Amino acid sequence: MQQYEDQSQDVAPGDHSVVDGVVVGGGVSGSGQGEPVVGMNGGVSSNTLAVSGNGTSAERPADSDDDYDAEIGSPVRNLVANGGGGYWRSTAASRPTSPGAAMADNASETSSMMPAQPVVGSRPKSRADGATSRYSNLSYWRARKVVFYKNGDPFFPGVEFRFKPGRDIGSLESLLDKLSLRMDLPRGARYIFSMDGDRKLRLDELEDGASYVVSSYKAFKAASYGKKNGIWYAAPGGQGGWNKTPISRKASIVEADGVQAPAGAGSGTIKPSSGRVIRIINNMDHTVQCRVLLNLRTSQPFEEVLEDLGQVLKMNGAKRMYTVAGQEVRSFSQLRNEFADVDTFYLGVGPIGAGPNMSPARRSRSRAGMAQTTVVEDLSKNRRARSKSRPRVLYAPENEIVRNTDYTLLEVLKEEPVRVTIRGLRRTFYPPIHHAPMDNSPPEKKMQLDWVYGYRGTDSRRNLWVLPTGELLYFVAAVAVMYDRDEETQRHYVGHTEDIQCMDLHPSREMVASGQRAGRNRKTQAHIRIWSTETLQTLYVFGMGEFEVGVAAVAFSQLNGGSYVLAVDAGRESILSVWQWQWGHLLGKVATLQEELTGAAFHPLDDNLLITHGKGHLTFWNRRKDGFFERTDIIKPPSRTFITSLQFEQDGDVVTADSDGFITIYSVDSDGAYFVRMEFEAHNKGISSLVMLSEGTLLSGGEKDRKIAAWDSLQNYKRITDTKLPESAGGVRSIYPQRPGRNDGNIYVGTTRNNILEGSLQRRFNQVVFGHGRQLWGLAVHPDDELFATAGHDKNIALWRKHKLIWSTQVAYECVSLTFHPFGVALAAGSTEGHLVVLNTDNGAPVATIRVCGSPLNCLGYNPAGDMMAIGSQNGSIYLFRVSRDGFSYKKSNKIRGTQPLIQMDWSSDSNYLQTVTADYDLSFWDIKSLSPEKSPIAMKDVKWYTHNSTIGFMVHGMWNNRFYPMTSIVITANRAAAHDLLVAGDADGYIRLFRYPCLSPKAEYNEEKVYSGQVACARFMFNDRNIVTVGGTDASLMLWELTED
Repeated sequence: MQQYEDQSQDVAPGDHSVVDGVVVGGGVSGSGQGEPVVGMNGGVSSNTLAVSGNGTSAERPADSDDDYDAEIGSPVRNLVANGGGGYWRSTAASRPTSPGAAMADNASETSSMMPAQPVVGSRPKSRADGATSRYSNLSYWRARKVVFYKNGDPFFPGVEFRFKPGRDIGSLESLLDKLSLRMDLPRGARYIFSMDGDRKLRLDELEDGASYVVSSYKAFKAASYGKKNGIWYAAPGGQGGWNKTPISRKASIVEADGVQAPAGAGSGTIKPSSGRVIRIINNMDHTVQCRVLLNLRTSQPFEEVLEDLGQVLKMNGAKRMYTVAGQEVRSFSQLRNEFADVDTFYLGVGPIGAGPNMSPARRSRSRAGMAQTTVVEDLSKNRRARSKSRPRVLYAPENEIVRNTDYTLLEVLKEEPVRVTIRGLRRTFYPPIHHAPMDNSPPEKKMQLDWVYGYRGTDSRRNLWVLPTGELLYFVAAVAVMYDRDEETQRHYVGHTEDIQCMDLHPSREMVASGQRAGRNRKTQAHIRIWSTETLQTLYVFGMGEFEVGVAAVAFSQLNGGSYVLAVDAGRESILSVWQWQWGHLLGKVATLQEELTGAAFHPLDDNLLITHGKGHLTFWNRRKDGFFERTDIIKPPSRTFITSLQFEQDGDVVTADSDGFITIYSVDSDGAYFVRMEFEAHNKGISSLVMLSEGTLLSGGEKDRKIAAWDSLQNYKRITDTKLPESAGGVRSIYPQRPGRNDGNIYVGTTRNNILEGSLQRRFNQVVFGHGRQLWGLAVHPDDELFATAGHDKNIALWRKHKLIWSTQVAYECVSLTFHPFGVALAAGSTEGHLVVLNTDNGAPVATIRVCGSPLNCLGYNPAGDMMAIGSQNGSIYLFRVSRDGFSYKKSNKIRGTQPLIQMDWSSDSNYLQTVTADYDLSFWDIKSLSPEKSPIAMKDVKWYTHNSTIGFMVHGMWNNRFYPMTSIVITANRAAAHDLLVAGDADGYIRLFRYPCLSPKAEYNEEKVYSGQVACARFMFNDRNIVTVGGTDASLMLWELTED
């Protein structure tokens, strides 16, 4: 347990004093009298803050987290007196550099008491010439303290910011970026309002001591900000609009622990400084514990209070109180000051062990001759049954634990346990006696995208093209893929930060416009990118802040060399906008007010004529010179016709396809009015794609009937021929000719099951790209070969070697988990219906199917010897199976009952224990020999684990509450490298991060990549630690990463 202690001491006057300044980390004064403070690791410590203005110094522990930054401000710069001249000079900040965007944010939050004069050779600060008089005013440099609330949330406690304009924060935009990281807003912080709803447009408008409201949208919502449970309070610092002293949320320990403080301020109210909520545990029976509200200002002696607390724990004569670290508590003063950050204490009866510092943790059995042992046995025999209202068991009784290893006091206290807050609840992890030293530096290797498998055809349209180089162009997740079939290579454009929703190829076929969906913060908001297919360089980015949810459609103009780009917002109003993309100018926009708008295009003969289509919607828009649009509705609600695709004849007539299988041709009369020239039924059900070839042949693809038909537009759309795709391929999603401009009949077809086929209407189609058609959750890597397997909800199990598909097998159940036998001979999959399916790794043939239970089998694994399999179920139980030597025969042996759904599992190296992670992120242990849950985490701290797929634990707790990304990040998957030197993690926001292993501190740095919008379902190292495989879960994306030197 880490203990934080604030100490103050007087500073002796002398030449080393600092006037109105701050000294951080043992800075050396100009007079040469100061000495640097050296930490335990031999470096210069950055733990001491000395403020000479009031003659005191405050000491900050080295392992403090971001809560310190939120209250006092960000780490301050080292400012020291330069000789006696009174000048100030700035040195480098002692805070470690953070990776990615967090590095810029943390670095910009540094603050100082006075403006620093740049030393020779330092980077000059650029300032506008017109602001010289403003910066010369000393009041401008005065730090401001403001409180921000969430728009529409009266119960949000508020975020306090302390900054100096022009120094820490230069503009309102940079302040919004920082607020986006601190506050969980749906689209990031975009607008700031005063408490009465006035929008603030400049940083200078923010007043010191005032409160403001932050919003993602332009609409201000009036609410009672700063009010909770009927009590008005202010954020830390006492800021607010009420004269009476507010109750600080941080100081109120009662409220922080879930006990509501009294609403009134009467005599019965316990002040935050005089009352504490602590957890007390019976040292002789750790299953007996209770949380109590303790009045620290009572007139009752401390010894009598201990006896009263002992009665609560069913103890007679409780006389001693200890912390988890073994330190004895002797008075209320220690509880109030020395142990202010400790909330768990143990009670004992009389002297325990050899001295007052005896740890309440597990005691060695070498002291079995003491009389205390008899007391423990008697109490455990007569112990009352635990009621359901009592807290859950954390430790097992001493006499029920059978272990081969005894823990002495020195071993238990060698390193303190750590506490990590995960999803609002604190977990305690105990360190092993021996582990690798802490290293917070980023790993020497980084991830580089090597291969993207599959194709996105389930929920997107018009997403397949062919480049002049012959490469196929399509997108998966946030990656644009260019696949060369001849060379078997891929190139990737990874400029997007969220999933690509639409794409269009420039008329020159050398540039691409792609639009993405909106993320949760300002850096991932929806926008459009123009990039080169040759160099993969981003040419232009525009539309930041203009799209609410995402970009539903994008298209280049045809006549003026593709200078215009149209875009459709995926929000409720479906706003249509036209852009001059070379300059990023918005030429005009109009709200279409259509719910399901599926596509839009420029007319090939008029760049000012735009056409949009969707559900019950087909509209022509004529853009005037003043930017306004004239609307002509061809199809409008309540029509049930769903226009799915759009093409043009050479003379400009419009060809549409709908969800009923009809193709309709619209012509224009002499008055400029459009009318239906022809309509015919082309498919039995919906048509998903239309392509007009250069010689006038129209190709149509059916989504339901899986047919591709050819029609001659020059002969009144006479049917030429048709073909049907196999059922395993899926329906037609997109069609594109293999060699645009040539009339050879060869085409590429993207299907609804995420496959790409090649062929023609005269010959059979061959599979070019294989992908899983539905959600993809199962992933396993071969123990000693460059193979990996995937399994998803499409009932397909596939084996891959690097970039090639080895085999794919259709099974009868949707699969969610997957694992290889330690010898690599068998592949086991767990289904959503509780079935275990075992396949032969060589050919993919099923060899066994066993019904385990009626709940999904979320995790499964073989022990290191391969003779036993453990399966973790959604019902919380562990199922054990005996496995034959060849890995093909299974016999159920035992079942260990549990209550919480299990999602991850690891075997111990000796095959005696299991560790599992529940859906609520609790770490559970299981004893395989005794067939029971292990209730003592201290007893399991030195167990060696064969794998480490668990996302929580002491060795990986640095992934949580990391200071370089939001504390709300939820880690979904983790995996340890075979060499025990690297750790890969994937979170719910789509980030893939590479840490050093072990990851022991929230200050651990990392290398990260982001190519997913949703959660990363699973990530695994290949057997040689040269590659990482990741799957995306709901979007069925599968990617291979190569580890390269950083």
